[in-house]
Amino acid sequence: MTQKNTRTGTSQTNDRKTIEKLKRGFAYKLFYQLGVWTQNASLNDYYLAVSHTVRDRMQQLFINTMRAFQQKDSKIVSYLSAEFLMGPHLHNNLVNLGMYDQIAQAAAESGLDLQQIIDHEEEPGLGNGGLGRLAACYLDSLASLQIPAIGYGIRYEFGMFDQEFDNGWQKELSDRWLQPGNPWEFKKADMAVEVGSGGHTERYMDDHGKLRVRWVPGKLVKGIPYDTPILGYRVNTVNMLRLWSAEAPKSFDFAEFNVGDYLGAVHEKMLAETITKVLYPNDEQFKGKELRLYQQYFFVSCSMQDMIRIHLFQFDNLDNFSDKFAVQLNDTHPAIAVPEFMRLLVDVHHYDWDPAWEIVTRTFAYTNHTLLPEALEKWPVAMLGRLLPRHLEIIYEINRRFLDLVRLKYPGDVDVVRRMSMIDESGERYVRMANLACVGGHAINGVAQLHTRLLKEHTLADFHRLWPEKLINITNGVTPRRWMVVSNPRLTELISSAIGEEWITDLKKLRALEPLVEDSSFCEKWQQVKFANKQDICTKFVCEQGPRYNPYALFDVQVKRIHEYKRQHLNLLHIITLYHRMKANPELDTPPRLFIFGGKAAPGYFIAKLIIKLINSVAEVINGDPDVNKRLQVLFIPNYNVQIGHMVYPMADLSEQISLAGKEASGTGNMKFAMNGALTIGTLDGANVEIREEVEPENFFLFGMNVQEARARQVAGYDPQTIYNRNEELQAAINLIATGHFSHGDRELFGPLIDSLLYHDPFMVLADYQAYVDCQQQVGEVFQDPPRWTRMAILNAARMGKFSSDRSISDYCRKIWQVKPFPVALKLQRVPDEGIKFPKRQEIVRT
Repeated sequence: MTQKNTRTGTSQTNDRKTIEKLKRGFAYKLFYQLGVWTQNASLNDYYLAVSHTVRDRMQQLFINTMRAFQQKDSKIVSYLSAEFLMGPHLHNNLVNLGMYDQIAQAAAESGLDLQQIIDHEEEPGLGNGGLGRLAACYLDSLASLQIPAIGYGIRYEFGMFDQEFDNGWQKELSDRWLQPGNPWEFKKADMAVEVGSGGHTERYMDDHGKLRVRWVPGKLVKGIPYDTPILGYRVNTVNMLRLWSAEAPKSFDFAEFNVGDYLGAVHEKMLAETITKVLYPNDEQFKGKELRLYQQYFFVSCSMQDMIRIHLFQFDNLDNFSDKFAVQLNDTHPAIAVPEFMRLLVDVHHYDWDPAWEIVTRTFAYTNHTLLPEALEKWPVAMLGRLLPRHLEIIYEINRRFLDLVRLKYPGDVDVVRRMSMIDESGERYVRMANLACVGGHAINGVAQLHTRLLKEHTLADFHRLWPEKLINITNGVTPRRWMVVSNPRLTELISSAIGEEWITDLKKLRALEPLVEDSSFCEKWQQVKFANKQDICTKFVCEQGPRYNPYALFDVQVKRIHEYKRQHLNLLHIITLYHRMKANPELDTPPRLFIFGGKAAPGYFIAKLIIKLINSVAEVINGDPDVNKRLQVLFIPNYNVQIGHMVYPMADLSEQISLAGKEASGTGNMKFAMNGALTIGTLDGANVEIREEVEPENFFLFGMNVQEARARQVAGYDPQTIYNRNEELQAAINLIATGHFSHGDRELFGPLIDSLLYHDPFMVLADYQAYVDCQQQVGEVFQDPPRWTRMAILNAARMGKFSSDRSISDYCRKIWQVKPFPVALKLQRVPDEGIKFPKRQEIVRT
């Protein structure tokens, strides 16, 4: 029987034997592995049974790939990231395996609903936004392009908090993602490594009469690796995400227990497990900062020790380490890897400084993800010295040698020495991790053309002047497998039926859609897909949220981390302006709109949490006002994550990318929206610039100041209150907030936000307000012309080829890592029923 795969656009023959084997696999896992039977099995039991069955189908490929890693001519990309926001695994693995239809049929014949099982999966919230999601997209592309790779990170017991609303305020709940069980990981307890902290350093003479240093840590913890297979799309490569969990070397102290100190008996265990307990602990207090620093050190130390172990299994020494591993630092969080690798080379493996430094700088490369000075990590010297005394000594020595180079290059220029030093001595002394990362690697990259230009001209200008060839651009990308094939099956099937399936692995082939803008039948089908996706989200949230949303409305969407620089409050001012216009003129000619928000604010970020409260308060008033709620509605989707993104990106008509020019490094939500046929309203910021170039200006709603204009206005003395005084509609919008219209008469509630806008406005919301409102007027006019809107939407999707993470990874491979695809041969090997022959002990290796 041949059947169309609506999830992938492919045709597959459902072999009866395969279906029966899968059904038996479900039953076997349920009974023998989970210890339940069908009469008492829960939905979670069924999810685990199906997932384990699918994982079994990945194992042959996984083992083959791990064997390929052991070949001397393979080069492994090691991606060090404090965040990996992977999203649900089951659906993605089914798509990449090409098994969706088979599993769906086997599930149906077993009395199960595969979609219900997929929806049940608990998402691993191991990231808080774009940084972690980018890392996940890159792992997908590395595997799909057959590049050997290991993603190294932290197995947080509690991921990014779950978000609920309590009277409109954000409420943070523990993300207990591991509680239902994680069927995708393998614990490798026998591959644990030890990581130290505190203590002191000692000088001694080695056997060759050389002065050496040893670190004597005050405490040790064990790092336990948990491996998750990362499947490529329809290839034999299955790479690995290796996450580290902290455990105490001794989990129970019998001596303490026997004298009645029951808490003391498990004290070390509790302290050790705290290290990997929570993603981004609240670092407003000293202890939180210290824990966050040690989290970063813990996972990079584990990872560097792991890479050295793998390397030394194949080679006699570490001289050629950079030929085997290319290590990418995903922002500054893993930058402590630079002194850690030096410590391992110099102190443990007894390399002299200069050859060790040569190995280090050939190995590392650094991705910068921010232009905001406050986001460039700095750690107090006193804290780092107390926690990692040997590493501070090494940083001092790296800095001393580097500054000697700077002085030779720029004689007498004390300012450039001060700026480029790894130690900030302007007040309390700090270690500048971005400077350390810039010096400790052979390449630095920005993540969008504008971002990279601004790094060269401002943020990292001194380093660019010293090393002009070192700083390059690699624009971010996202994987079309998850963000189109998995999340938008209707659009995937429509596109594949029109131009074939090759676009899934070569997104530039979407250009074949361009002629179809003249095909009225195709355009009508495109509109039907969008409408069906909008109906899905209306159906879901009408049950959970209360009001009935209008699928015929313009779906205007802003989903991202809640932060002043993202300017959700600019969006709000437009909504309130529309509301005010409709109240004043009930016959106003404007299309119905549903404004959709999603995102979380950092627990300690008061203004961001106040913005969330204001969004929910505005929604409460507008949605409850019969004068406007047939044409204007607001929805804040709680607990925004990858799973919700699967619904949001396919249904959006308009994508809000409205940060002040020069503040967003790149953005990736802008790419996901455009791939799925949403039009963008945005500033010339981040990757918006390149998206506009690709789709062409007439298919992009541009507003606001560019970088030069914004900076000139700041230099001239920006006064937001003058703008407020001269703009009646802006006054009306802000006054509605200030007079308590959205807070049941409470004039104080939103006072801090109003004061910030009128007297500070650091992200120039008021300066861009009128241009934004005028551009939104243009958006409404175009939306009222469906053929024109559809044409623009198709062209947006068709021209997104540049923004595939496959292209990004290819750029990294060519420009930075110097790696090529290493295809894995499929070696079909049956696991013997008996008579397994084990290798001799010295032949055993664990990758």
